[in-house]
Amino acid sequence: MRNGVKHRLDNMGRPFRALLISDALMLLAQMVGYVVLPWWIAHQGGARDLALYGMVLSVAAFIAMPLWSPFGDRIPKRTQIAVGLAARASIALLVAILASCGHYNIVLLIAAGIVTTVSDTIITPASSTIAAELIPAEKLSDALSLQKTAQAAGRIAGPALGGGMLAAAGTPAALWLSCALLMLAAMLATRIPPPSAAVLKTSGAAHWWFDLKAGLAVKWQVPLERGWTLVNFITWIFMGPALTMLIPLKVQALGLSGAWLGACEAALSLGMLGGALWGAGFLAKTFGRYQVRVGAGVIQGLALTLAGFTQWPLVLMAAFLCAGMANSAVVLIGLTHRTLAIPRDFRVRITAVNIMSTLVAGALGPAAAGAALTHWSVSHVYIAFGLASTVCATGFVLVPRFREFFSLDHEQVKDWYQLQYPQVFPAAAAQGEHGLDRPALSAASSKTSQAGSGV
Repeated sequence: MRNGVKHRLDNMGRPFRALLISDALMLLAQMVGYVVLPWWIAHQGGARDLALYGMVLSVAAFIAMPLWSPFGDRIPKRTQIAVGLAARASIALLVAILASCGHYNIVLLIAAGIVTTVSDTIITPASSTIAAELIPAEKLSDALSLQKTAQAAGRIAGPALGGGMLAAAGTPAALWLSCALLMLAAMLATRIPPPSAAVLKTSGAAHWWFDLKAGLAVKWQVPLERGWTLVNFITWIFMGPALTMLIPLKVQALGLSGAWLGACEAALSLGMLGGALWGAGFLAKTFGRYQVRVGAGVIQGLALTLAGFTQWPLVLMAAFLCAGMANSAVVLIGLTHRTLAIPRDFRVRITAVNIMSTLVAGALGPAAAGAALTHWSVSHVYIAFGLASTVCATGFVLVPRFREFFSLDHEQVKDWYQLQYPQVFPAAAAQGEHGLDRPALSAASSKTSQAGSGV
């Protein structure tokens, strides 16, 4: 397996390998913080502070994401990643200082979290879409799988490292570690070479407003995108808390230590790594993309239901391992198709809207979980949220053209949104009126008949 991964990496080139290292370090640092901060908040402020923290940060991201997204297609993505990571590292430094002084203040932590969240709105869309600029379309599927593998590796090591530091040295030391890792990730991100394609360079409120409207219009007027986003939104209201805030509360409810929290987070990440390395691809080839995409969402919900039901730590870890593998399948199967189907000039904006809708659900989910926890136990709330996410995941069978879309190969799906819905993409004419230099979509016109016949 090691030689196979090395061979795949060698085929991608040095720019992409630099991206993978940056992503792995970023996730490693983030996951140390994601283990330590919820643990600190849960111990000092309880479920109320934890729910408030998650809800406010999701609202902040919802506001920041649309404000930034039009610039995401115009500013070099390497710059966005490096600057965002530098901002995160600076805030991590301040939080580590607070913890070292023994000063817990939820207001200060929320303020620091808002800055971190704004940084994430810059980093995440750029990191999610830069691979399409560094890698040819025929290698993109493999590249995205490797990227998710690197991220999953960071997610595995991060919780184990964070949980170990939490148990051995306490909260301040774990937060200092997270800060140091973020600083290293920021420095390495500057070594990602810029893509060869030119970046659009314009400024002004008129251009910003035009870009924002164009991105939102595509999201709403393409039926597949609209339905896909709606189902994801509803599902994440229940799945989000089950994968985040309810985990430390469940561990605490079982009377387990912070090391067990790290072990549970590591099991979740290990499942994601296994899914990214071979699980998602194997299942897709065996059963088909559409069947696995829908089935994996259902399995993920059932695994989270088991996590809420069980009282045994090892079963809890096994449930998170299964949920992680299913999550990789949900994320990876369709990611390449969706990336290629979106015209290049719209990728950051569409990705930003996707993230924005998830963040809204991420604000509603903790609020609903927090309210439910005032009436029911953690286990009962966990079971309810797991079952609800299972039911919601079946909604993909109702998304228009979802099965048809997953039956296409990578060549047929390239620029598919524009080929199938040309009336939704008036950008070429409109940007011409604004004097923008918009590169043409690759081979869009010459492939119209082929892609049309393919679907």
